[in-house]
Amino acid sequence: MKVINGFCILLILTLMACSTQSTHHSYNDGINVVPLPNQLVEQEGEFVLNSSSQWVVTSEEASAIVNFINNKVKQSTGFDLTIANEAPDNNYIAVELDESLPINEEGYSLLVSTDKVQLKAKTPQGVFYGLQTLLQLLPAEIESPTLVKHVEWAIPAVEITDEPRFTWRGMHLDVCRHFVPVEDIKKHLDMLAMFKMNTFHWHLTEDQAWRIEIKKYPKLVEVGATRIEGEGFEHSGYYTQEDVEEIVAYAAERFITVVPEIELPGHALAALAAYPEYSCTGGPFEVRKVWGVEPDVYCAGKEATFHFLEDVIDEVVALFPSVYFHIGGDECPKERWKECPDCQKRMKQEGLADEHELQSYFVKRIEKVLIAHGKKMIGWDEILEGGLAESAAVMSWRGEKGGIEAASQGHDVVMTPGNWCYLDHYQGDYHVEPVAIGGYTTLEESYSYEPVPAELSEEKAKHVLGTQGNVWTEYMYTPELVEYRVYPRLIALAEVNWTNKENKNYDGFATRINNQLVRMDQHGINYHIPLPEGPVNKVVFADNTKLEFSNTRNYPMVYTTDGSIPTAYSNAYKQPLLFAENKTINIATLLPSGKMSKVRTITIEKTTVKPAVDVETSKVGLKEQYTEGTFIKVAELDKVTDWQTRDGFIENKGPKYRQSDYNDPSAHLYTGYLMIEEEGIYEFQTNLDQLFIGEELLINNDGEVKRFSRNNSTIALAKGKHPVKLVYLNNIIGGWPQAWNGPKVHYRLLGDEEFKVIDNAQYSY
Repeated sequence: MKVINGFCILLILTLMACSTQSTHHSYNDGINVVPLPNQLVEQEGEFVLNSSSQWVVTSEEASAIVNFINNKVKQSTGFDLTIANEAPDNNYIAVELDESLPINEEGYSLLVSTDKVQLKAKTPQGVFYGLQTLLQLLPAEIESPTLVKHVEWAIPAVEITDEPRFTWRGMHLDVCRHFVPVEDIKKHLDMLAMFKMNTFHWHLTEDQAWRIEIKKYPKLVEVGATRIEGEGFEHSGYYTQEDVEEIVAYAAERFITVVPEIELPGHALAALAAYPEYSCTGGPFEVRKVWGVEPDVYCAGKEATFHFLEDVIDEVVALFPSVYFHIGGDECPKERWKECPDCQKRMKQEGLADEHELQSYFVKRIEKVLIAHGKKMIGWDEILEGGLAESAAVMSWRGEKGGIEAASQGHDVVMTPGNWCYLDHYQGDYHVEPVAIGGYTTLEESYSYEPVPAELSEEKAKHVLGTQGNVWTEYMYTPELVEYRVYPRLIALAEVNWTNKENKNYDGFATRINNQLVRMDQHGINYHIPLPEGPVNKVVFADNTKLEFSNTRNYPMVYTTDGSIPTAYSNAYKQPLLFAENKTINIATLLPSGKMSKVRTITIEKTTVKPAVDVETSKVGLKEQYTEGTFIKVAELDKVTDWQTRDGFIENKGPKYRQSDYNDPSAHLYTGYLMIEEEGIYEFQTNLDQLFIGEELLINNDGEVKRFSRNNSTIALAKGKHPVKLVYLNNIIGGWPQAWNGPKVHYRLLGDEEFKVIDNAQYSY
C-alpha cells in the first residue's frame, strides 16, 4: 500500500505541474508589434506580468487610460492589478506624462527591463498608443475577452522611442450600400485603436440609402433608409442620433476622431426620394437599388436646396466634434443641371462658364456654412473641378493627380488612391473569392504604398496628412464580409501611416501579421485567409492530370483525397499533385496558428471526348426565346407559357448579345450549335445563369451575383458542332444588373493563357 500511495502522490504532483505549465505558441515568438516602432532596441531578459504587479500613475489623465487598459488586462489574465501613486521596489508599470519629451504629440517612449516598465508620453493620446505597444509585446492571448490559463505573460525587454509619421491614419466605411450595425462598427473601432489609427470616416448618405436621423426632416430615414432590392426583399437600417453619440463617444475613448460624410451635390437620390422638391425635376424618385452613379442630384438653382442642406448640417455638426466635415463632392453628373432652368438661371446670375463651375459654386456655398460652424471642409478630388474652395482639404482617390494638384496649391490632402487603398478590391483570384467590385490589391500592394508623391517638394509634402483604407460596401452583403475585405489589409495601411518609410519591410511585416491574426481571433474578426488558387472546381482529363496550387501569401496548404475535410495534420501540399483516376480533392490554406481557410473542393473526372453532331444549320447566331418579367432563379422559367422567338444574335454585328435594360426585366433562352475548330479539353467561363453543352449542365451560376464568373468548368470536345443552350435572366441580384454587361461566354483550350469570347460566327442554328 505504501508503494501504491507513493506512486499516487507522485502522479498527482506530476499532473499539478503539467496543469500549471505554460503553453508555448510559435506565433508569440519574437517581437510582433504593428505598426513597427520607429526606434526599437532589444535588451536581455523579460518582464513577467503577474498578479502582484502594480501600475504606478501620478497623472489623473493618464489614470483614466490605465484604468481602461487594466480592465482589458483583467479579462484575459485574471489579474486585478492595483494602481498606485508611488513606485515599489520592483514589479511595476509606471506611466508618466512628460511634455518635455522630444517627440510629437502622439509619440511615446517605452523602457522594459526585467523588474519594471516605464512609459512616458507628452499627451494622453501618446500614453494610449504606448500602452497599445505594451499589449502587443505580450502574448496574443492578452486580447482575449475571457480568462486564459497556461500563458506566461512575459514582455520582452526593449527600449522604444516612437511616434507616427502622419496625422491622418484612417478607415472609411460606407454604411449606405449595406448597413453595418452599431456593435460591428465598435469592432472596427477596436481594431483601429489596436493599430494606432486615429480617424474613422463614416460615409452616411448615398443614392442607395440615407443612414443618419435628422429630426427636422424625418422622411430622410423613414423613406431614404429603405430600399427594395432587385430580388424583392427589403434592405434597411439607420442610426438614431443617440446611436451616433454612442459611436462618437466609443471612438473618443480610443482617441479616434469620427468624420461624418454627407454627400453633395451628387449621390443624393435617397434624400431626393424623401424630399423630391430639392431636385431639378421634382421626381418622384425611389431609393436606388442598383450600384453606380445616379443622374438625379441636388438642384443647384433652388435656394430651398441650400436651406435644406444648411438645416441638415446644423444637426450633423452638433453630433460630431471632428474639425473636419466630409461633403463628398464626387461623381456628380451634370445632365440635369444642363436641362434645369433654375440651374441655368443661377449660372447666368453668377457668371459661371459651365456646370463644373456651378459645382464649384455649390461646394463653396457649403464651405461657408461649415466655416460658420468652425468646421473644415474635406471632399473627394472632384471638388477641384471649377476651382477649389479656399479652406478645403482634398481626398485623392482617382490616382494621385488630385492630391498633387491640391497640395501644390497649399491645401491639405489625404492620399487614398484605389490601386493601394481601396479595400473593396479582390485580394485573390476572382474565380475562388467572394464576388467583389473588381480590382486586385494584395496585402503586399497595400503595404507598399507611399503616401507622399515624388512630384511634391519637401515643403508641399507637408500638406499630405496621411492615408486611409476605403471600404465601399456594394458587394459586402454582411458585416462579416466587410471584415473579410478589410483585414488584414487595413493593418498594412496602419504601418504605412505610422512607420517611417526607411523602416518598413514587407517580409518582416508578413511575419508579425501572424501574431496579429490571433489577436483578431480574440475579437471575432472574420479576416481574410488566402484561398488555394489554381484549378477550376471541376477538372476533366483523358489519361492523367496535374494540379498545381498556390495562394497569395505563400502559406502552407493541406489536403485530403478521401472525401474528408482537411485538418492541420492532413497531407501537406509540397508539389503538384498527379492523378490518373477520379478523385475529390479538399484543400485549405493553413495559418501558423493552426487556423485554416475555407475548404476548396475540386472534382477530378476521367472523361472521353464528347463527339460532335452531324447537323445542317443555315443561320448564324443562336435562336432566342424570351419573355418579360422578373425571374431570380432558373426554376421559375418552368411556369412560363408565353415565350416569344427571334434571332438571338444580330448577324455581322460581332459577339454582342441584344442589349437589355435592367428597368425591363426579362428571361432569355438561346439554343443552337457551337463550332469547335480543334479537338481538346476546353475551359469555359460565363456570367450567364446556366450553360449547357449537349445535355451536360457545364456551368451553373443560378441565383448568384454574376458580375464575375466563379464557376468555371472543363469539358473534352471533338472538332465540329456541339448543341448548346444558354440561360440568361436579365435581373438584379445583389445590386448588380445583368443587363450592364450582357451575357458573354469565354473559353480557352487547356494550356492556353488567354480566354477568347465566343464570337457570333461560331454559333449557328
